[in-house]
Amino acid sequence: MRNGILFAILIVAIAGCSGKKNNAQPALPPGKATLTAPAQNAVCITGSVISDTQSSLTLIWNASDHTDSYDVTVKNLLTSAITTQSTTHTQLTLTLQRSTPYSWHVVSKSNQISTTAQSDTWKFYNAGPGVVTYAPFPAEITAPTYGQTITTATVNLTWTGSSVNSGTITNYDVYFGTSSTPPLFKSAVTDSFVNGVALTAATTYYWRVITHDTNGNTSDSGLYQFSTN
Repeated sequence: MRNGILFAILIVAIAGCSGKKNNAQPALPPGKATLTAPAQNAVCITGSVISDTQSSLTLIWNASDHTDSYDVTVKNLLTSAITTQSTTHTQLTLTLQRSTPYSWHVVSKSNQISTTAQSDTWKFYNAGPGVVTYAPFPAEITAPTYGQTITTATVNLTWTGSSVNSGTITNYDVYFGTSSTPPLFKSAVTDSFVNGVALTAATTYYWRVITHDTNGNTSDSGLYQFSTN
């Protein structure tokens, strides 16, 4: 009997020793990077001039937690051309077109987890030779979003406007219709919305917003579209 008890204790002891605790901590998602330069809605004159049409400019942001690399996306707001480059540093030097507005954001990535974090999106003007005034940034369409399906009989068209010099935007022209070259729908709109626009079922609509400023400059949001069902 005594031998049996000792044998049972030995089995329990062996089982207890063989069990390994998993003390590994789960991978934490990367944090959101904070953009620092060029400043939001600023005219950037700190780049190195390459030619009359191009300059090199360094984008800078603060390091984010639990991050191994960053994807930096830059969009030319005149042509809508988008480029993305990866880096393990917190700055990236790019060759950009002069006298051109851009937007940019940074995506933080980790080697341990697929979750990513995206920074805010900032805009800036890459300065050019002899430019005295800068056109407002193209209006950013907020609703309806591109390709959205609307289920109501009316819709509110909304957008946001911004410029290098605060307060220089005077009004907006809204082009809207069923043609891919929509006609002028509302002119000299001083708000950033047109509410209660009547819709027809099973129709595709196109629209764009032209921004005007006090210096006579304009910018084009680009063509957006949505459908009804």
